[in-house]
Amino acid sequence: MEAVRLQLKSQFDRNVVTHYDVQEQIFDYSFSHLSINTEQSVNHPILLTEAFLNPNYCRQFMSELLFECYQVPAVCYGVDCLFSYQKNNPAAQYGLVVGCGYHCIHIIPIVDFKPDYSRSRRIDIGGFHVVNYLYRLLQLKYPAHFAAITPSRAEELIHEHSRIAIDYKEEVNKWADLDYYNKNVRRIQLPFNITTPALTPEQQLARRKELAKKLVEMNARKREERLAEEEEQLNQLLAIQEMVEFNDAEKNIQEALKSFELKDVNDLIKSINQLRSKIEKTKQKICGANVVTDTIATEEPKLKIMKEMPVPKKDEDMKKWISDLREKRQRILDKRSARKQRKQDMAKRRTAASWERMRIISQLAGNKKDKRDDDFGMRDEDWDVYKVINKDGGDSDSEEEQEKLIELEEVLRQYDPVFSENSNEQELNPEEAHQLHFGTEHIRAPEVLFQPSMIGVSQAGIAETIEYILKQFNEETATNLVSNIFITGGCGNLPGLKDRLRKELMEIRPFQSMFNISEASNLMLDSWFGAKEMALSDDFAKLSISVNEYEEKGMEYFKEHFASNVFVPSPSAIPVEESPQTSQTPVS
Repeated sequence: MEAVRLQLKSQFDRNVVTHYDVQEQIFDYSFSHLSINTEQSVNHPILLTEAFLNPNYCRQFMSELLFECYQVPAVCYGVDCLFSYQKNNPAAQYGLVVGCGYHCIHIIPIVDFKPDYSRSRRIDIGGFHVVNYLYRLLQLKYPAHFAAITPSRAEELIHEHSRIAIDYKEEVNKWADLDYYNKNVRRIQLPFNITTPALTPEQQLARRKELAKKLVEMNARKREERLAEEEEQLNQLLAIQEMVEFNDAEKNIQEALKSFELKDVNDLIKSINQLRSKIEKTKQKICGANVVTDTIATEEPKLKIMKEMPVPKKDEDMKKWISDLREKRQRILDKRSARKQRKQDMAKRRTAASWERMRIISQLAGNKKDKRDDDFGMRDEDWDVYKVINKDGGDSDSEEEQEKLIELEEVLRQYDPVFSENSNEQELNPEEAHQLHFGTEHIRAPEVLFQPSMIGVSQAGIAETIEYILKQFNEETATNLVSNIFITGGCGNLPGLKDRLRKELMEIRPFQSMFNISEASNLMLDSWFGAKEMALSDDFAKLSISVNEYEEKGMEYFKEHFASNVFVPSPSAIPVEESPQTSQTPVS
C-alpha cells in the first residue's frame, strides 16, 4: 500500500472533484457504512462541501450524480473553512479567514458579514506538499533506508515532531553548531531485524581451527605440486648438462638451451643451482607444515603487545582487555587515514595542508640567516616539522604502525571471536544504523507554507499573500480585517504557525498597529461541526436545492448562504450564424 500511495487515483485534482467514477465509489462506501440500505435511492438530504469558487462545470456533475444516481431529495453546498469560521465567529462583521487545506490554502476576507470573493486568494501549497517534501528529503538523506521511509512515516513525523520556525534563518544557523545539533536532534528508530550470531564463540574458535587446518593442507598440496614441477625441470636441465659433458652435437645442445631460454652453459649451471636451492627450501617448508596443525589456531602469539598487556584471567577483565585492544587498533587506523587524507591534500593546490606546508618552509628558509644557537632537536616533537613538510607523510612511522597493527590484529584474531580485519572497529550498533536523525528537516518541511519557492512553486507564502490582500482595502477596513484573523484547517495544528504569523504581521503592519490572531477550537473538525449546525437549523431546507429546482434551473444551480460560494450562471453559448454560400462559376 505504501509503495503506491502517492500513485493512487483520487477523485480530486488538488481540491476540485474531477473523477466522478471514483467519487461514486466513495459515496457507495460512505452510505454503506452509514447503514443507508435503501434500494436505488438515498432518501436523505445531503450537505456537501466543495472547493472555494468551485467551477460550475464540476458542480453540475456532482449534482447530476447525487440527484440522478442516488436520487437524493435535496442538496446544499458550502465551503469548509467558512463553516468553521461561522461556528467560531457567528457575529463577527469583519475577519480574515486563513483556511489551511491539504492541497491549497485559501485566504478569504470577510467584509460586512459576507466573504469578499473577488479579493480572496489561493496558494497552491498545503499539507500534502509539506509531507511530500519531507518524504523526498529523508529519502535523499538516507538512500539506504529508501523502503523504510514511507509517506505515512513522513506524515507521522510532521504531526508529532515538526514545527514552524519563528525566524527560519536564525533557527537554521543554530543547527550549524555541533553541540546544538547533538542536543536537539531527534533520533527516529526504524524497524529492523536483529541478526544474532549463528555460532557461539567456542564454535567459532573450533571452526577457525578447522579452517586453519584446511588452509595448511591446501598450502602443502600446492608446495608438493610446485616441488614436483621444479624437480621435473631440474631433471631436464641435468639431462642437458649430461649432453654437454658427453660432447653431444653442438646443434642439439643449442636447441635444448634455447627451449629453456638459456644463452650458454654458464646460464645452464646457474639455473641448475637456483633450482636446487628452491627445491631444498620447498622441502623444508613441507617438513615444517607436517607439524600438528591444531596448534595453529590455539597457540598464544608471542608478541610485544602481550608483554605490554598481559592476558587477564577473569571474564570481566577479558572483555575490557579486548575492548582496549580494539581501541588501540582503531587509533592506529585513524592516524593512517588522517595521514592518507593529508597526503592527498598536499598534492592539491590551495588546500589548508598545502598552505601550512608552504608557511613552515618559508619560516625555515627565513631562519637561515640567524646564526644563534637554539634548542631545536632537544624534544622529539621538534622533528615532526619535517613530517609536516614531507609530502610522503612519514613512511618510517607508517612502517612502525603497520608492525604494531599486525600484532594487534593477531592477538584479536586469537581472543576475539567476532573480530574481522575488514570491518571498521567503530561498528554501528544495529539500532543506530537504522535511525533517522531528524534535525533541520522538522522546520524545513513546514517552511514551504511561507516560502513555496523551496519546492519550486513560484507563488507567495501566507504572509506575503495576506499583505497583498490587505493592500486591496482602505486602511480602516484593513485594520478591521487584521483585528480578527482566523486560522482553520489541518496545517494549523503545526506548532508555531500562530507565532510565526504574528511576527510576519508585525513586520507588515504599521508601527504600533493592533491585530489579533485566533484559531478554531478544533482545527480539524470545526468545519464538520459548523456544517452540522447548519444541517440541524430551521433554515436548512430553504438553503438546499430540491429535485424540482435542479430540473427547472439547471444542473449548476445552487442557493447562496454565508458559507457557500457565489452563484455565477455560466454564460449562454452565442449562436454562430452561418455565412451564405456564394456560388462560384468554374473557370474555363
